[in-house]
Amino acid sequence: MALSWRSWLANEGSKHLFLFFWLSLNVWFFWKTFLLYYQGLQYYYLHQMLGLGLCVSRASASVLNLNCCLVLLPMCRVILAFLRGSQKVASKKTRRLLDKSKTFHVTCGVTICIFSVLHVAAHLVNALNFSQNYSEEFLALNAANYRGEDPRKLLFASVPGLTGVIMVLVLFLMCTASTYAIRVSNYDIFWYTHNLFFVFYMLLMLHVSGGVLKYQTNLEEHPPGCFNPNKTLRQNLTVPKAFEELFADYTTETFPEDLPVPEPFVQNNFMRICSEEPKFQSHFPETWFWISGPLCLYCVERLYRYIRSNKPVTITSVISHPSNVLEVRMVKDDFEARPGQYVILHCPRVSALESHPFTLTMCPTDTKATFGVHLKIVGDWT
Repeated sequence: MALSWRSWLANEGSKHLFLFFWLSLNVWFFWKTFLLYYQGLQYYYLHQMLGLGLCVSRASASVLNLNCCLVLLPMCRVILAFLRGSQKVASKKTRRLLDKSKTFHVTCGVTICIFSVLHVAAHLVNALNFSQNYSEEFLALNAANYRGEDPRKLLFASVPGLTGVIMVLVLFLMCTASTYAIRVSNYDIFWYTHNLFFVFYMLLMLHVSGGVLKYQTNLEEHPPGCFNPNKTLRQNLTVPKAFEELFADYTTETFPEDLPVPEPFVQNNFMRICSEEPKFQSHFPETWFWISGPLCLYCVERLYRYIRSNKPVTITSVISHPSNVLEVRMVKDDFEARPGQYVILHCPRVSALESHPFTLTMCPTDTKATFGVHLKIVGDWT
């Protein structure tokens, strides 16, 4: 029993430790962002308008940013192969962890799908609250044009709403086409729909540029929920005598217990006087910081693979084996390989975009430049 436990720890311990770290990071981002929008003073008025829908939508967006950043990294196969074969990664546990890159890619993809559903549901609630809780006092906070506006207009007539709807459709196609049944029955459907990720990322960058959700910038001049004497005087409202000597400067004083003054003049037994109206500003999009680096890295690698693949490859022989297995032997100039290395084969006459990795079953030597792979025939050619 002790031996099997040590064997499992040696072979699978690093993977589960990494997954635990990744899961903790997701939980931390979600909880930190949720508390920021739930308790943050700069979001006081926006939270009053939208409620928990604001907190859940922004918390789920943080998790989506993290996983949209990480999901591309396991697909940088040239970089992973370089790290796997270099002396910089000497640990066998780390190399085995790099071999699990596809599993981590799938895990991030499933997480994106789950939190996208949560994000969309929260924003549906936000659209309804924007319509029903239209603020006559703070017009800059409103996404709706008037109280009772159809929430569907906010979803289909705005840049964030329209791009969000299209992204949901793209993500649905990518998710359903990634299932095992479709990949086995028709791999082309999986491959072509999966390449819609580029459209998804472009829409994601447009999605965060709408600036619908805003925060308050002048917290010192206008503490949330404070009493504004200038506004009260302009509106010809009755001002409690306790405030008459405090109009000149902003102060925070204990409110007299024997003076009954209702909200908004008293909050938590304190009087808060503000000197100006609240000012609101849209957030600078943070998604750019998350996805621009991995996206550029992946695009550069795809370009590098395309340039490198232009060198001609000569097929020397094709051998048919039992159980629908083909052995293909090839020759390519200046090609070096190590045992266990894989190559990516691309057949333009079969598919213009589709390519597949295969482990080398024959490596070139000093006396022989031939290398080869074994292909299990499934579907068109693999």
